[in-house]
Amino acid sequence: MKSVLAVCLLLCAFSLRAAVPTAQDDQLEARYRALTSELRCLVCQNESIADSHADLARDLRNQVRAMLEQGKSDREIMDYLTARYGDFVRFRPPLKSTTVALWFGPFVLMALGGGLLMAYMARRRKRVSDAPLSSGEREKLAALLRGTENEGRG
Repeated sequence: MKSVLAVCLLLCAFSLRAAVPTAQDDQLEARYRALTSELRCLVCQNESIADSHADLARDLRNQVRAMLEQGKSDREIMDYLTARYGDFVRFRPPLKSTTVALWFGPFVLMALGGGLLMAYMARRRKRVSDAPLSSGEREKLAALLRGTENEGRG
C-alpha cells in the first residue's frame, strides 16, 4: 500500500514538474514557433508548417523540435531544411542568383504592365480625335434627337 502511494506521489511530482515550464523551455518554445512560422508547408504551399495539418508539416514540426532540443541554432536548422528541400521551403528565401526572380519579378511585371497600359492609352488617345461632324452626321444626330424627344413626350 505504501509503495502504491509512493508511486502516485512520484507521478504527481513529475506531472507538476512537466506542467511548469522553465525559462529555457519558454525560449525553445518561442524559437520553435518562430521557425515553424517561417517554413512553408510543401504540401499546402500557402501555409506555414505551424498552421498546416498535413502529415509532412507535422513531420517537419517534429524534426524542428528535435533539432532544437539537440541544441542546434536557428541558422543550422534553416540551412539543413533548405539543403534538403530547397529555398522554396522558406517563406522569405535568401537573395541570391537563383531567387532574384522571386524577389524582383513582381515589381518588374508591375512596371511592365504599367508601361504597356500607358502606351495603349496614348495610342488610343491619338486615334480618338475631336473632329467636327460632317453635315450628314449632323442630320442623323438631329433626327435621332427628335425621335428621342418625341418618345419622351408620348
